[in-house]
Amino acid sequence: MIEIRLDETAQIPLYRQIADQVKQLIATNRLQPGEHLPTVRQLANSLHINPGTVVRAYLELEQERVVVSRRGGGTIVLARASDPTLLMLHQRRLSNMVSSHIVEALSLGYTPEELEATFHLHLDRWREERQDTAGLRRDQDKGKRSNTILIVGSHDLALNLLVSQVKHRNPEINVEVMYAGSLGGLIALQEERADLAGIHLLDEETGEYNYPYIKHILPGWEMVVVHLAHRTQGLMFARGNPKQVKSLEDLRRPDVTFINRQKGSGTRVLLDLKLRHHGVLPSEVTGYEREVDTHLAVATSIARGDADVGLGIEAAARSCDLDFLPLFQERYDLVIPAANFKKRLLKPLLEIVASEDFRALVSNIGGYDASQSGATTYCSYNN
Repeated sequence: MIEIRLDETAQIPLYRQIADQVKQLIATNRLQPGEHLPTVRQLANSLHINPGTVVRAYLELEQERVVVSRRGGGTIVLARASDPTLLMLHQRRLSNMVSSHIVEALSLGYTPEELEATFHLHLDRWREERQDTAGLRRDQDKGKRSNTILIVGSHDLALNLLVSQVKHRNPEINVEVMYAGSLGGLIALQEERADLAGIHLLDEETGEYNYPYIKHILPGWEMVVVHLAHRTQGLMFARGNPKQVKSLEDLRRPDVTFINRQKGSGTRVLLDLKLRHHGVLPSEVTGYEREVDTHLAVATSIARGDADVGLGIEAAARSCDLDFLPLFQERYDLVIPAANFKKRLLKPLLEIVASEDFRALVSNIGGYDASQSGATTYCSYNN
């Protein structure tokens, strides 16, 4: 039986709530093409509602060509048609939907840059929901192709936006991103398994970001550090802050469930450092051992009710309609061996990250300061 929750106090009609939640289950791959929906009687009984409400919801879905009902065969999630004529109609429908929403947003005074940034933000969120990890764990040999840029490092929405821009403007270039954490990115450079790394690592001793780690992990290397953006890290929780989380000290409360980032990520390094400063032991944090690989995975876990709170970036909280308590400002940099920096392959990426258009897009995501994006520093540390 599919999981659907109804809110009888909401202004949205019950049949519409059912239809919307079925579409969300399909969008997140929890309902697959060809799968049967529950019968009208089954769903009505499980939700304790009139069967007519379910019938109306299924009719809505059928009219929108989300499902198809067959006599004696039940209601089935519609598969993508292979017939060329139907495919053309399918694409036309998508184009009309997107165009309609663009016109509506522009008429309300939103700028094209705001639309583009918001689109990418929510597309990233739904990729995360669908567990679309294809391309994150590619065969290493594929990453060595002459037209492929392989980025290893910490998850970041501005980085995702940069990758999308490079792909859109230069379709001949393949860009692959592996989220292995900031430390994983630097180690990948050390082992020559990446073209560049994306990192945000706070050094406890100096209070400086990134450079102390480059010095420690890549001594003797000539490196180029290209600034991507400053961003806001903080605590994410459901709208209204139902557990009344006010600071990191609240993570030790037994009624608060945490969702953590993986070891080696910059966010995990930051969390452990700040917990020590506040005298909070990891063993006191319920859920500390539960790890996910991205900010969006943290946000979606909270949005689903699997956890109460997590540490992450403001843009991820926005994408999942969560409340956000800002705590820290940090810098995210792209670290590139000097030999790679000079390659023609990276030129389009470097031009985009330093452009005013890109700065405007990143600034519109929310929680980012892109005023120095593209600023470049050369560094080399002796053994």
